[in-house]
Amino acid sequence: MTRFDAIVLGLGAMGSAAAYQLAKRGSKVLGLDQYAPPHSQGSSHGDTRITRLAIGEGAHYTPLALRSHELWRQIERETGARLLEQTGALIISSAAKTSFTHVAGFFDNTIAAARKYGIAHELLDAKEIRRRYPPFKVADDEVGYFEKDAGFLRPEACVRSQLALALKHGAQIHTEERAIGFDCSAGGVIVTTARATYAAERLILTAGPWLPQLLGGQLATYLRVFRQVLFWFDVDGDVSAFLPERFPVFIWELKGMPQGVYGFPAVDGVRGGVKVATEHFGEATDPSQVDRGVAPGEVAATYRDYVRPYLAALSPRCLKAVTCLYTVTPDFGFLLGAHPESERVLVVSACSGHGFKHSPAIGEAVAELIVDGASRLDLSGFEAERFARGAR
Repeated sequence: MTRFDAIVLGLGAMGSAAAYQLAKRGSKVLGLDQYAPPHSQGSSHGDTRITRLAIGEGAHYTPLALRSHELWRQIERETGARLLEQTGALIISSAAKTSFTHVAGFFDNTIAAARKYGIAHELLDAKEIRRRYPPFKVADDEVGYFEKDAGFLRPEACVRSQLALALKHGAQIHTEERAIGFDCSAGGVIVTTARATYAAERLILTAGPWLPQLLGGQLATYLRVFRQVLFWFDVDGDVSAFLPERFPVFIWELKGMPQGVYGFPAVDGVRGGVKVATEHFGEATDPSQVDRGVAPGEVAATYRDYVRPYLAALSPRCLKAVTCLYTVTPDFGFLLGAHPESERVLVVSACSGHGFKHSPAIGEAVAELIVDGASRLDLSGFEAERFARGAR
């Protein structure tokens, strides 16, 4: 049985980053995935993902985002891929907003993080939002936070590029190989798949929505998986106002709605449409049983409730709709840290719908923890113990 320094189980955002960063440091790495990443079964797909530097979920995330932007640019230089597009990001909110963006105080937290870390930004009133970005139908009492260095990532290209670099640095990557389970002892970790058994010094669990099944026990109770739907709506008339050079990525905390809406410019021009989505955290699901189709009624309801009132230039014609899965913790924070039953196992997942932009920095931090014994970035506050403390 071949023995590895580390096995990375799940090769999406976090797993591809961890495999690359470990292999780059000379570790003997095995990466496993039950599909052939990048794929559309988990969370690391959908053409685009928002990246922003001032993080409304908490200022402690901002160092991860800042480092991640540096790493995306390094990966681009190494591979020639285009991964990060800095179109700017606009967050819209108001005192009367009723929607919930992961945590309380998201808009104010974003401003506080920008000020703390010196991130260039502007605060815009409704009149200025309308002047700069006519497609947004903002109300007079709504305000905006604009961050010029934010934008979007191409998730499939990001995963593909990091796996290519992992291979270049000597990692073994096994795709379409489903993990059945793992066992730990003082001597190491054994991972059993549908094909073989592997041994390693350390195991990094980056399995996203499949993590609850792998973990079991108390840790699994902290995780819920939710189906999300992403829509690409056509533009009525001239698309130029929605092109990346004129239209930012956006997050809109709405009034009178339980969830906000977010979206992107027409990144692929006139034929690609404008990607718009909201978030749903009603009924939890299972990745093996989730409905991956999108019904016409879902398209119509999203256009009626979340698109037409706010982006009237978008057509009800939906060019494409796909599903993805969020694995969410009780406080919408990450779950990063040692498994409570074994220091040999690192849990690096449960990104709660906002993790992709941080993934290269987290992959680097994991590699530093394993190879050097310490990370330059502070990962405290992401351990599972916080949930037990909160229950007392």
